[in-house]
Amino acid sequence: MPQPAPIRLYSGPLSMFGAKAQIALLEKGLEAEVVMVPFEMKALYEPKHPEVLRINPKRQVPVLVHGDLEIFDSTQIFEYLEDLCPEPPLWPRDIAGRARARLLELQSDEVYFPHIIRLMGLQQTPDDPAAIAARDGAAQFYARMESLLEDDRAWLAGADFTYADIAFFMAQIFGDRMGAPIPADATCLIAWRTRMSERPAVRQVAGAMGRWLLGIGRPVPEWMQAIVG
Repeated sequence: MPQPAPIRLYSGPLSMFGAKAQIALLEKGLEAEVVMVPFEMKALYEPKHPEVLRINPKRQVPVLVHGDLEIFDSTQIFEYLEDLCPEPPLWPRDIAGRARARLLELQSDEVYFPHIIRLMGLQQTPDDPAAIAARDGAAQFYARMESLLEDDRAWLAGADFTYADIAFFMAQIFGDRMGAPIPADATCLIAWRTRMSERPAVRQVAGAMGRWLLGIGRPVPEWMQAIVG
């Protein structure tokens, strides 16, 4: 499909939301220039990239530029990419299925991930009540996703791979890193994670993130070794 202008994605080496957008671009087969903005574990994203500051009032990646279009937020980028390049579809075709998949994507970002955010900085105090509550919240979400996959569906929203899978795969990496991994008895969810790990787009983006972490002396989850290697 012809593109009227080059696509540029501003992301970061440890941006879960930027990784979501990058995986989606690769799954769509869309060429894009990926600009990794400066990031350091102590200073984080300071100083902010000037283009990110100019485009996004929230002052954060991801930001996507396509011709004179400038948008931010990983979910908004998903919606734009689906309109720009309908094939292969990454939302279900039917209205109800699409709504369910969109809800799963939102829940990954807005229901599951806040628990993981609360765990950041609490790795040294796992018995802190806030850490316990956050892990419990993550565990409840894992249980709901496990129950979805128990219906012999390959992907979270059903038979087809969707943006919901991209969103939750990246989020659960951070969950694992922060001390709330998928439990060993969630066999359907672990099998789903393996299928995700085998997708070339996922391997490329998640693998690069894992190598970046190892490069600064930070561990990665054991199951990610096959992707990183």
